[in-house]
Amino acid sequence: MAIEIEQSPPSVGLSKIAVSATHGEDSPYFAGWKAYDENPYDESSNPSGVIQMGLAENQVSFDLVEEYLEQHPEASNLGSKGFRENALFQDYHGLLSFRKAMASFMEQIRGGRAKFDPERIVLTAGATAANELLTFILADPGDALLVPTPYYPGFDRDLRWRTGVNIVPIHCDSSNNFQITPQALEAAYNEAENKKMKVRGVLITNPSNPLGATIQRVVLQQVLDFVIKKNIHLVSDEIYSGSAFSSSEFISIAEILEARKYKDSERVHIVYSLSKDLGLPGFRVGTIYSYNNKVVTTARRMSSFTLISSQTQHLLASMLSDKEFTGNYIETNRERLRKRYDIIIEGFKSSGIECLKGNAGLFFWMNLGPFLDTPTREGELSLWNSIVHEVKLNISPGSSCQCSEPGWFRVCFANMSEQTLEVAMKRIRDFMGGGGGGKRSRNSFSSL
Repeated sequence: MAIEIEQSPPSVGLSKIAVSATHGEDSPYFAGWKAYDENPYDESSNPSGVIQMGLAENQVSFDLVEEYLEQHPEASNLGSKGFRENALFQDYHGLLSFRKAMASFMEQIRGGRAKFDPERIVLTAGATAANELLTFILADPGDALLVPTPYYPGFDRDLRWRTGVNIVPIHCDSSNNFQITPQALEAAYNEAENKKMKVRGVLITNPSNPLGATIQRVVLQQVLDFVIKKNIHLVSDEIYSGSAFSSSEFISIAEILEARKYKDSERVHIVYSLSKDLGLPGFRVGTIYSYNNKVVTTARRMSSFTLISSQTQHLLASMLSDKEFTGNYIETNRERLRKRYDIIIEGFKSSGIECLKGNAGLFFWMNLGPFLDTPTREGELSLWNSIVHEVKLNISPGSSCQCSEPGWFRVCFANMSEQTLEVAMKRIRDFMGGGGGGKRSRNSFSSL
């Protein structure tokens, strides 16, 4: 039973961070999560509840992980000797066996086209911690990071809240499928300078969240050339690299650096995690891979605030060292994601609903602009509110991703069973086909 404590208006002061609004909790992105938490869908106990399509979680290949653990109980069974070794103090470098396994897995995901040194891997409790830790290292309070739009809504929390660093958007639009351009980079840099902010770096996500698309090689080269010219850093968040539908479609910034024989590589840093590709967000496993010696040393010191348990490292070192398992997992996971994506997109296409052409990730970028009552942010949020509270689907509006074009939505498809996905698509079909009225009555979704 909860202990209720009556509290008058606070008279004891708190820190600026504690009272700051930069966490972003007032964003529709988090409001949708709240609607789901208050009324979660369950096929049996709550079939009219809210279906969570705002969570980028990979469950499509979880059976492969479970099968591995059933066949290899030694991976999670430490035994008395192993228990003692893992329970006692471990330094913040992490287990060498796990760092080696992680480096090898990152290479395998990239088809062997990039090499990673285990000594440059810094372990963190997830990609959230990795991105924040890097921000602390690269920038001071009041400085700026340039981030292409649309971007992951959580960046407003991860990069700004505790660090005091500003995000200046690199505005991208649908005219070129939201690809970054040199002109957009310069415009963002100039905007920051006009606001008297010191630009410390560019942060990209590749594959993109929320676009569900990889960044082209030529664009990566242009971004790298830009940060070299401006003498700033480049952070490449590649947590969906293993979720590209084909290995050949994903180009890592590491490949660009190798092609240039690592010239100017000291300004480049890669973030990776097992939360998305391996579907293990609860394990809280992230990494920073930096080509800058000082960043590696500082990140390792700071990682003492965000360590991964030795038991988790032990289990994953065993799993990732099994090349037969990882090879089969990567191939099967990619094929399952691609198949599910193709089925959903075809259903939308045949009903006249535009989606950005994607090739990666656990979501797609859907354009409901033609169905807005007014082509404004308010019109977008009005439609979103209906979808969340009437249709009972939590999807993320583009405005929460800082998209400048109203009507785009991120829709996640890998965090539920096929049966639940069918229910979700039927709800959208019914709503757009007549249940919502107005413009929405013009189209209907074909059955999946």
